[in-house]
Amino acid sequence: MQTSHLCASTALALCTLIAAHAQTPQTAAPTDAGKPAAEQPIPVEVARRPVPLPRIPTRDFFGGLYAGSYATQNFGSSGVAGVRLGYHITEDVFIEGAVGSAKVSDGAFRQILPGGIFVNRSERLTYASVAAGYNAITGEAFFGSNRAKAMQAYLLGGIGSTRLADQRHQTLVFGAGWRLILSDYATLQMDWREHLFSLDLLGQRQSTRNPEFTLGITGNF
Repeated sequence: MQTSHLCASTALALCTLIAAHAQTPQTAAPTDAGKPAAEQPIPVEVARRPVPLPRIPTRDFFGGLYAGSYATQNFGSSGVAGVRLGYHITEDVFIEGAVGSAKVSDGAFRQILPGGIFVNRSERLTYASVAAGYNAITGEAFFGSNRAKAMQAYLLGGIGSTRLADQRHQTLVFGAGWRLILSDYATLQMDWREHLFSLDLLGQRQSTRNPEFTLGITGNF
């Protein structure tokens, strides 16, 4: 009987302890709610001032003077001078107009034919042409070991008109050139151009090739 009473007392005490523990409030885990909030950065207000945009010249246009030699087929070579004006459409493609003048003599024919070919001993040849060009090679030309200038080699072709001895002739123009860029504003230019047109001064119409070699100074603007 004592043993049964002891077991009952022990079981009752254990149940009482479990019930008391279940009713004890659980302590909440600490949170970050109590921590102070992070400080916000102070915005910096800077007054904006107007900045004028620089006016950068494009210098797509170019123009200048040239002089050299013009060889008229059957009439020999003579001096030529002219003016050119052009525009760079892109970095490599450009268009150019040129007007030139040379004096042509029939002195060689006057030694054989009385009166020669022309009314006067010499006649003025003038031409005007419009051509499109392409910069085929772009690089540098070196002068010594520490000095270099930009240069371009180009091809061009176009059409024009040539006047000689009161006759106008439709002309096909093609050639090549070399351009040495001395500065942002000045360029040295060498050209070879072939002028093809028909002449009938010698009794029959024939196609003539008339090469021209010139050297000139071109300004960029």
